[in-house]
Amino acid sequence: MPQMAPINWLSLFIMFSIILLLFNMMNYYSFSPKLPDSNNINSINFKSLNWKW
Repeated sequence: MPQMAPINWLSLFIMFSIILLLFNMMNYYSFSPKLPDSNNINSINFKSLNWKW
């Protein structure tokens, strides 16, 4: 019963929160985005950037 052991529920919540934070930090810092090449920046088609109002 949860009324009998509130400390156990609190420790489970804290452990789950720490694991969630560690998992998110590992995923955030392990992601390395590809930097755009300078050749691709100059080859942008400007006709596709015009909005059709």
